[in-house]
Amino acid sequence: MTAPGTTTRPRPPARERRLPGDADMWVMILGDLFFFGCYFVTYMVFRAMSAGRFTASQRHLDIDIGVTNTVVLLTSSLFAALAVLAVREGAWRRARRLLWATGACGVLFALIKAYEWHTEISRGHTIHDGFFGFYFVLTGVHLVHLALGVLVLGVAVRELRSPRGRRPTIVEQSVLFWHMVDLLWVVIFALLYLMR
Repeated sequence: MTAPGTTTRPRPPARERRLPGDADMWVMILGDLFFFGCYFVTYMVFRAMSAGRFTASQRHLDIDIGVTNTVVLLTSSLFAALAVLAVREGAWRRARRLLWATGACGVLFALIKAYEWHTEISRGHTIHDGFFGFYFVLTGVHLVHLALGVLVLGVAVRELRSPRGRRPTIVEQSVLFWHMVDLLWVVIFALLYLMR
């Protein structure tokens, strides 16, 4: 009940709260995280059995390269998140530019990783070495996911070019996948480069 002479303003409609993307994307992301989680546990078990050898091998990795790649991917995640905000505001052109920047960071990450692989292989480190076996498999499977992420971002850019398309959910799903790729790298970086 309101006092005489006062007016009540209608309440703005409550924003619908929901997870971005759709259930299928979340199932895929959780499945990937489970797969990587199993591999991380396996790495930890093998590392515990040969801690001295693993630590000695880890010293061959260039932490500056790992840090650089981490900064590149975290920057890409910022661009991706800003792209989702731009889509929600209807700023299609800005969203496309931000998705392009996200993909460019992904390509830069891959180039840096290729340089690092080349350096390690030229030093004689192969997949048959204990630690480097895990290093090449973990970073290789991650790189495949990154390449898939760049492809998915390309699909989102294409979606934003079509005036009749422009479904925000496509952008949200591509960015969700990209964030998963970034999260996986942060864990891989911590396990391979930082944990001694």
